[in-house]
Amino acid sequence: MPTASLAAAKESAGQMVFDTALGFVGIAWSERGLSRLCLFQRDRAAVERRMERLGVAAGADSNAPEWIAALVRDVRAYAGGEEIDFSGVPVDLRGVDDFRLAIYEAARKLGFGETTTYGELAKRAGHGGLPRETGQALGANPVPLVIPCHRILAAGGKIGGFSAPGGSTAKERMLALEGVRVGPPPARQQSFGF
Repeated sequence: MPTASLAAAKESAGQMVFDTALGFVGIAWSERGLSRLCLFQRDRAAVERRMERLGVAAGADSNAPEWIAALVRDVRAYAGGEEIDFSGVPVDLRGVDDFRLAIYEAARKLGFGETTTYGELAKRAGHGGLPRETGQALGANPVPLVIPCHRILAAGGKIGGFSAPGGSTAKERMLALEGVRVGPPPARQQSFGF
């Protein structure tokens, strides 16, 4: 188990798995903020296994702070298609290096339905010329959705990768939920020639 995962497991104040319109989500938090978010999967057991692999034992926590209850409500609302702003959710990113912190901070500034490219995000974070490294940093994002890595596209507006379950299909589904269409425009309707 990676050191960061061990640290998260030792420092975790609570964790839970809950259902949404898009599937089950797992979260873990410390006294400092959200430390892990596992995105939408079809069944609870899959999320619990993923969290366990990440060093977080899944299960309900009846002592969750109010901000966690609000986060759960907001994730459910987001999955139901509502425009939600997660930028105020406290995050615990202990053990994350300065480069990734800068990338994550820049990504958190993207609003609902707003996208950018890996290269542009690198520039915004003060690390222009590092699009691949930016993609790698986002691939290691411990709290997707709160740090909205799904809003970062490859050059030319292509979907790019996504490390959450479902890969780029899940990323495209989340973007569609936000009103973002990725890919070529739909074909024009042909004239009926009346």
